[in-house]
Amino acid sequence: MQKKKNSLSKELEIVNELGLHARSASQIALLAQKATDRVWLQKGTAKVDATSILDILTLGCPKGSKIIISVEHYNDINVLNNIAGLIENGFGEL
Repeated sequence: MQKKKNSLSKELEIVNELGLHARSASQIALLAQKATDRVWLQKGTAKVDATSILDILTLGCPKGSKIIISVEHYNDINVLNNIAGLIENGFGEL
């Protein structure tokens, strides 16, 4: 997949004890669905649609996992920042 010219991304670490589980994946998906263009989550070489809870869960992200969140259009910077904030704050589980 080719990177779009206006895309933005952030690399983050999963900090909550339970890692990326169903509730946290749901929170990410709800935020990603507000974007005007595609939102992706990547761990290693695996890249999934961030609007899909099941896709997110297939990444298998325990505490300490490094992931990259990317949005395909700079207009979705708020979505990127909101998802990043959610992850940085441990999904409210800390």
